[in-house]
Amino acid sequence: MLGPDSEPIGFMSSKEALEMAVQKNLDLVMIAPTATPPVCRIMDYGKYRFEQAKREKEAKKKQKIIEIKEVRMSLNIDVHDFNTKVSQAVKFMSSGDRVKVSIRFRGRELAHTNLGFGVMERFVQACSEIGNVEKPPKMEGRSMVMFMSPKPAKPVKPTK
Repeated sequence: MLGPDSEPIGFMSSKEALEMAVQKNLDLVMIAPTATPPVCRIMDYGKYRFEQAKREKEAKKKQKIIEIKEVRMSLNIDVHDFNTKVSQAVKFMSSGDRVKVSIRFRGRELAHTNLGFGVMERFVQACSEIGNVEKPPKMEGRSMVMFMSPKPAKPVKPTK
């Protein structure tokens, strides 16, 4: 049996414990019902639930949700368009998001998937400073898809 200050009170009947809880205007909460004898605690259960919900809300606020952003390119992409797509991907990865890079093959382009691998390789080289390839380029129907993720932040070494 635990008191309101989490101090062990000792062994007592459930009737005595309930009377003690009513006197102190608190609740009798069973902590370990399977233990022999069962362990109970006298506490304000409403306050406990409120603090627990508050802790869960705070933990939820601190976690970062990683999104997947998509960058679509074509096989015949020009230099300026390519650089624009690279800068977009760098912006996404610097904010902590993963990037899905895809090339859509249209018509006869499907016969030249090797050129698509070349474009993907150029893209990886351009983004190598900020991101790593998570899943290498792979054909999925008429599209070639690759996933990149931001490089983990390096811990800063303290100067002497």
